[in-house]
Amino acid sequence: MRDVPADWLAPPDLSAAAKVQREIAAAGETADRVGPVRMVAGVDTSMRWRDVRGPIHAAVAPLPWPPGEPLPAASVTMVPRIPYVPGYLGFRETPAIVAALRRLGAMPDLILVDGHGRAHPRRCGIATHLGVVADVPTIGCAKTLLCGRVEGELGPAPGDRAPLVDRDEVVGVALRTRPRAQPIYVSIGHRVSLETAVAWVLKLCDGRRLPLPIRLAHDAANATRRAAEVQA
Repeated sequence: MRDVPADWLAPPDLSAAAKVQREIAAAGETADRVGPVRMVAGVDTSMRWRDVRGPIHAAVAPLPWPPGEPLPAASVTMVPRIPYVPGYLGFRETPAIVAALRRLGAMPDLILVDGHGRAHPRRCGIATHLGVVADVPTIGCAKTLLCGRVEGELGPAPGDRAPLVDRDEVVGVALRTRPRAQPIYVSIGHRVSLETAVAWVLKLCDGRRLPLPIRLAHDAANATRRAAEVQA
């Protein structure tokens, strides 16, 4: 972990948050700076349906690489300072994910995030936000578009892709990971090039739409939420 300004996690208002996002985006690295990968992890969060101010449940699900049995996930339940506001998800979820990472013990060498990276209006989706704050290579894997448009024809076969363009900048790709399934949207988070990000996503999908680490994190975050609701 790196030391970051306090407002990178808890800005006083949305105007300040937008400024912080531009600062984080400027600090994000778009070229490969990934060391040997011995552990890859997925991160995801869960919350009660439409409860935009209540607690979120964050999970980090580590997987050894080369792939073996998944390791125990680390999870945290936290009431965020900021409610859900489209485009500012990083401020709501990153503090809880960072807390879960601290519980994990060993920092993963690469993290796949259920969300966007640079495919964001200010180039600071949650994958970039988390990557810069935690100083770890990250990849954004989102199920829906936040900004931009897909240019060209996206083929039907796994591995087919088409550029995702926003304001004349390629910010990610629409990637087919499974035949006849909807594409996912892959973008740079931090310290991973787009080409490398796509390669990792394809290696980790194992015939499913979403990469295994993200599926494991999704299950762990939902299990944490259910356990918290039982205790409430």
